[in-house]
Amino acid sequence: MDETPGLRERKKAATRLALHEAALRLAIDQGLDRVTVEAIADAANVSRRTFSNYFSSKEEAIFHGDTMRLRRMLELIREQPIDEQPWTVLTRAALRLTEESYLDADAEWLTQRRQLRGHPGLAAHQVAAYATIEREVATELARRLGGRDVVLRSRVLAATFLTTVRVAVQEWIEHPEHPILDAVRKALAAAAPAATRPGDLAASDTPQAGAA
Repeated sequence: MDETPGLRERKKAATRLALHEAALRLAIDQGLDRVTVEAIADAANVSRRTFSNYFSSKEEAIFHGDTMRLRRMLELIREQPIDEQPWTVLTRAALRLTEESYLDADAEWLTQRRQLRGHPGLAAHQVAAYATIEREVATELARRLGGRDVVLRSRVLAATFLTTVRVAVQEWIEHPEHPILDAVRKALAAAAPAATRPGDLAASDTPQAGAA
């Protein structure tokens, strides 16, 4: 009997996750430079060809978790009402993603992130991944902005938002004694466009008039 589409997708997701976890584990244990695609495939009990069906490089496999979080961020932005103030939409999405992704992070996860942070190969992949999602966030924001220079303003707003969230998470990874929700909330309030009130953006879910 043929597998249903839903079952096939779940199996693909499970394989992708297994490869990601194997790549991450090997990079932590051996150092990223020593890890090979063949070793990742062996650790996940799949073939080299199967690895290539899911990822183009070991860096992409390692960064998969971050990529999924970025995609989820975009989903959360798109789910919100079109008539809400853009920075409120972005702030709410970031706080929701933080609750979903980071509140259960343990000491081992934080140690892994610190060990991999700053590696040139991963840094280059991070830049590319953020550039891709930045374009998509900007496209979504352009639908919500009025006035002149919408394309430019949406790109600036998307870049500011994603950089702010990234910096806030990095700050928390380096100083986990401070709650991550506070770090993200404060960073976004500090980066809020001049036309908005940071106090309102920090915790409010109330729609605000105007555009960023």
